[in-house]
Amino acid sequence: MNSKFYATTHQVLNQPPMLENYNLFKSDTALQSAVEREGANWASNDLRRFGLESGTAERIALGFQANAHKPELRTHDRYGHRIDLVEYHPAYHELMRIAIEEGLHSSPWADPKPGAHVARAAKYYMHTQVEAAHGCPVTMTFAAIPALQHQPNLLQQFGPRITACEYDPRNIVDIYKGGITVGMAMTEKQGGSDVRANTTRAYPVGKGGPGEAYELVGHKWFVSAPMCDVFLVLAHTDTGLSCFLVPRWQADGSKNPMQIQQLKVKMGNVANASSEVELRGALGWMVGEEGRGVRTIIEMVSTTRYDCMIGSSSGMRQAVVQAIHHASNRKAFGGTLSEQPLMANVLADLALENEAAMTYTMRIARAMDSQDNEHERLLARIATPIGKYWICKRTPNHAYEAMEVIGGSGVMDTHITARLFRESPINAIWEGSGNVQCLDILRAIEKEPTVLEAYFAEVAKGQGGNPALDTYVQQLASEFSRKHTSDELQYKARNIADRMAVALQASLLVQHAPAAISDAFCASRLQPGLNYGNLPSGLDCQAIIKRAAPGFNESGKYSP
Repeated sequence: MNSKFYATTHQVLNQPPMLENYNLFKSDTALQSAVEREGANWASNDLRRFGLESGTAERIALGFQANAHKPELRTHDRYGHRIDLVEYHPAYHELMRIAIEEGLHSSPWADPKPGAHVARAAKYYMHTQVEAAHGCPVTMTFAAIPALQHQPNLLQQFGPRITACEYDPRNIVDIYKGGITVGMAMTEKQGGSDVRANTTRAYPVGKGGPGEAYELVGHKWFVSAPMCDVFLVLAHTDTGLSCFLVPRWQADGSKNPMQIQQLKVKMGNVANASSEVELRGALGWMVGEEGRGVRTIIEMVSTTRYDCMIGSSSGMRQAVVQAIHHASNRKAFGGTLSEQPLMANVLADLALENEAAMTYTMRIARAMDSQDNEHERLLARIATPIGKYWICKRTPNHAYEAMEVIGGSGVMDTHITARLFRESPINAIWEGSGNVQCLDILRAIEKEPTVLEAYFAEVAKGQGGNPALDTYVQQLASEFSRKHTSDELQYKARNIADRMAVALQASLLVQHAPAAISDAFCASRLQPGLNYGNLPSGLDCQAIIKRAAPGFNESGKYSP
């Protein structure tokens, strides 16, 4: 039918262009400063190259594709043989290949040098802005080396392939691979974080003891990334809870009976498979001292907790740039959104939270690079659970606020903010939830009181930079000078952790960030918590927004 009304109904106006084909490193002033400050300036050219690649439309599309196609479990092949195969979309494997070839799973171990952890953290920070879920096996592989150092013969056997920058996703015996990945299986139905309640048993095949073979019988309630080649697993012997390295396949080509029962159906972390597993006499070798499995595997856990800080900080960064990009390209109520006072308040507040999280995380990366220094060792011990607790817990509301800036489009799965929101609770819950981190802070102080001295020595580096911070730190120090019973300390543990996190973030910003950033953070954070968008009057919100934005040109105009 011909009709003069049969025509285009409207033009698409007042919508931002896609945020793509930009450099994630070059556009992040705060990250560049942190890399130089914390000792990895030698990596700047490589980070600039990687930042450009990470911002391409093709790389960004991989994240959407990997999440649009969930992993699928095939327990048996067509002839009935047990294969326990999890099939992923090719985009997932491509993201894994990039991560492994870039050394995100091993670079500080394969090439240890000053700033190695800082450079790796910066690269991981950019990579997980593209897609976070596949970071789980990357992180566990990275974290396996500290645990395997408790068992030199196994480290010698598996270490070179764990640290190799070669990704091989084939479901075959690990000895035929040039590079392998490592998973972790700790929790069980009846215990969760209380791993001492585990019931899985390990029976020696021969004489038993460290480095020797055992058969494991039991279950694991949560095994993330079940397509890893080997797993660190907790199980009881007659001596107590011990740690074991369990391969997916046995050397003779037979399937090790570590059998996947089902994949978890999760609200977030969709691209990554998480599973329930039964061990029906699975072969494994003891790692570390018998009966000291928690001590052994905690080396892995503490490292994964640090990566949770990177991942949550990364999620904040991507949320901020999406919100600022949208608001800088959209007009409403007579002007550009980002320039309107209330929206500027919200955007600046979100940017502050992200920069504080990233700055804290990169400072701990330097501490990890300097473990032969006693202050740095002690600081990493206490600041890691503080940061894991605080940064990861701040992320969900941060993701939501960024999504609200974008509005209805931000709720759609076609926009990355919907994925950021679903992903946001993961790091706060996994690798020890908030209460577990708070109890670990108290445990560290009780076991090694000098960690508290190291913490306050670090915070004191910002002394005199902001009067409100000086007062805040004095009040926090007085909290520790009071006599508390164990129950009283536990009851107040979250309040203490909150204050310790904010004080250290404020001190770092006072030392290193522009006054517009540090003054705004101290003015808004050194008081009881409020929703985002409650910055006090008199702050330079536009300066904060420009520092965080994915691109402003020399004339001060937005140009991503």
